[in-house]
Amino acid sequence: MQFKHPELLYALFLLLIPIIVHLFQLRKFQKVDFTNVAFLKEATLQTRKSSQIKKWLILLTRLLLLAALAFAFAQPFTSKSNSFKTEKETVIYLDNSFSMQAKGNQGELLKRAVQDIISNVPENENISIFTNNTIFKNTSIKAIKNDLLKLEYSPNQFTVEAALLKSNTFFNNKSNTLKNTILISDFQEDESQIINKEDTLLNLNFVKLSAINKNNISVDSLYISDSNPTSVELKVILKNSGISIENLPVSLYNNDKLIAKTSVAIEQDSETTFSLPVNETINGKITIDDANLQFDNTLYFNINKASKINVLSINNSDDAFLKRIYNATEFNYNATPINQLNYNLIDAQNLIILNELNNIPVALASALNQFTKQNGSLIIIPSKTINNTSYNQFLANSNSSFSDLVSSEKRITTINYSHPLYNNGVFEKQVKNFQYPKVSSFYNLTSSNLSSVLKFEDGKTFLGQRQNTYIFSAALNTNNSSFKNSPLIVPTLYNIAKQSFKIPELYYTIGKDNSFDVETKMQQDAVLSLVNNDINIIPKQQYFNNKVVVNTSESPAFAGTYSIQNKNEIVKNVSYNYSRNESNLSYRDLSALEHVTVSDSITKVFDTIKSDTKVNALWKWFVIFALALLIIEMLILKFFK
Repeated sequence: MQFKHPELLYALFLLLIPIIVHLFQLRKFQKVDFTNVAFLKEATLQTRKSSQIKKWLILLTRLLLLAALAFAFAQPFTSKSNSFKTEKETVIYLDNSFSMQAKGNQGELLKRAVQDIISNVPENENISIFTNNTIFKNTSIKAIKNDLLKLEYSPNQFTVEAALLKSNTFFNNKSNTLKNTILISDFQEDESQIINKEDTLLNLNFVKLSAINKNNISVDSLYISDSNPTSVELKVILKNSGISIENLPVSLYNNDKLIAKTSVAIEQDSETTFSLPVNETINGKITIDDANLQFDNTLYFNINKASKINVLSINNSDDAFLKRIYNATEFNYNATPINQLNYNLIDAQNLIILNELNNIPVALASALNQFTKQNGSLIIIPSKTINNTSYNQFLANSNSSFSDLVSSEKRITTINYSHPLYNNGVFEKQVKNFQYPKVSSFYNLTSSNLSSVLKFEDGKTFLGQRQNTYIFSAALNTNNSSFKNSPLIVPTLYNIAKQSFKIPELYYTIGKDNSFDVETKMQQDAVLSLVNNDINIIPKQQYFNNKVVVNTSESPAFAGTYSIQNKNEIVKNVSYNYSRNESNLSYRDLSALEHVTVSDSITKVFDTIKSDTKVNALWKWFVIFALALLIIEMLILKFFK
C-alpha cells in the first residue's frame, strides 16, 4: 500500500490526545456530604468493572476513528508495480498494407483494427500512431478519429525491423519514460529478421491479426514472349496461394474495351497467352475475378508506338558486326567515316561508337564531351595504332589514359555479373569455364574511377565504364581479337545501346526506383506530367538535348495507365502496378520471439497495459470505516452501562 500524500500521516501523532484524556482524568470532582453510604458499597463494586470496559472501548473506537481519518486524507492506494510513477508514452504502428484487406472473424482486418483502437484508447490520451504512409504524432484519438475511419490501404509495407526503428523516433529522449510500442499487423512472411534487445523501459507488444481465409489468386506478371511482322504474343503469369481452381476467367482490355477472354485451371501457378496486333497502341489491363484480396486482380500494361534508339558509328574499321547487333527493328543505325562526319548528327544520337579511330580530332573531342554531358552514351574502341596524345587528352575528363601498345596474348576471363549490363537475366548462372575470347595486343588502361565490366586473366580491365562512357582496351577487329565471335559481344553492345535510351517498359512497380526516357522537345521551363483522370503528377525529370529522363518512386501512388503529357500533348503512355509481394498469404511464426508480448487481440493488449498501470484508491474505504467507528462509539455511549 502506498500514499498519495504521505506527509499527512504525521496526524497520527494526534492519537496521543485521546490517550492522555482517558488515562489522566482531568475533571475535578465535587465533594458532596452524605449521611450513610453503606448501602451504596455493593452497587459501586458492581459498576466499577463495567465502567472500565466502557472507557477502554470508547478509547479504542476514537483511536481507530482518528487513524482512519488520517489514512483517508493521506489517500492510500495499491498497484501492481511502480510504473504508475513513470511518465508514459504510447506509439502504435498500424499496418495498412494490401494484405490487411483479408477478412477476419469480424470483417476486414484493417477496418476491425481501427475500430478496436478507437474503442480501447481513451479519447484524450496522448499517443502517436503511424501507418505505412501516414503519421499522427503526439495527438489523441478524439482528434484523429475521422482520419482513422477514412484510412486507405497503402501499396507500401514496413518490415518489422523498419517499423520498430521508426517507432523509436516518436519517443522523447527522457531516460525515465515508460514506452509502450504496439505493432498491429498480420505479420506476413518476408526475408527480414526481427532483432529485439531487452529494454526495461520499453513494453513491446505485437498484435497478430489472422485472416480466416488464406486463399488468393493474383495476376502476377506479363511479358512479350514472341513477335512476328503481324502480331506479338503476350504471356500472362497467374499465381495461387490457396486451393486449386478449375475454371478461372481471365480478361484482356484495351482501355475499357474487352478485346479477349480466356479461362485457365490453376493450382499454384498458371499462364495464358494473348495475341495482339503489331504497331497498335495498347493501353491494356489483365483482370481476374477473385473475391479475396482485390489489389492484385488487375495488372495494367501498355504498348506504345515503337521508338527506336539512334546509334551512330564513326568508323575506321569494319562495322558489319555492329550492323548485325543494331538491327532496323529496334535501332536507327548510321555509320560514317571520320572524314565524312556530319557534326550536326551528334546531338540527335543516343549512342556514339568510335570504331578503331587512330586519332580523335579536337573538334570531335569537344563535340563528344558536350554529347556525354547531355547524357549521351559513348563506346570507345581503340585501334592498334592510336595517337596516344589525342586519346589521352580526350580521356582526361574521365581521369583515364592509355599506355603504349602491349603485344601479348591475353584471355578475357572475368565477367562482372553484378554490372547492369548483365544483371537483367543475360546469364542464367555464373559460368566459370567457357571458351574465353582472346586479344593479341592491348593497351594498359589506367583510371582512378573506372568500373570494370570485363577483365583479362591478370585482372586488368578489358572493358571499363565511367558514367555513360564505355572504354575497350583493345581493338576488336578479327586480326587482333576473337571477341567479335564470342557470345559476350551481343549482350554487351546491345545492352549498352538499350541503356542509352530507356524506352518505357510494359509496366513499372510502384515503390521501386523507376527510370525511363521520353523523346520530346521541350520549351524553356516546361515540364512533363503524368496524368490519369483527375490525377496529375509532375515527376522528377531532367531535360537533355533530345530527351527527358523521368524518374519515379513512391509516386504515382495508384495503379493505372498514365499519359505522359507535354502541356496538352500526349507523348507516350506508361503503366504502374502495385507490388505483388503481399499476394502470397503466408505469415510469420512469432511464438519464439523474446522480450515481446504477442497477442491476437488489440483489446487484450490495451487491457494488459491498463492493468499494469492501474491504481486502486483506498481512501473511500477508510472514510466508510471512520463513519462505522463513529456509529459504534455513539452506540457504546448510549447503550453500554
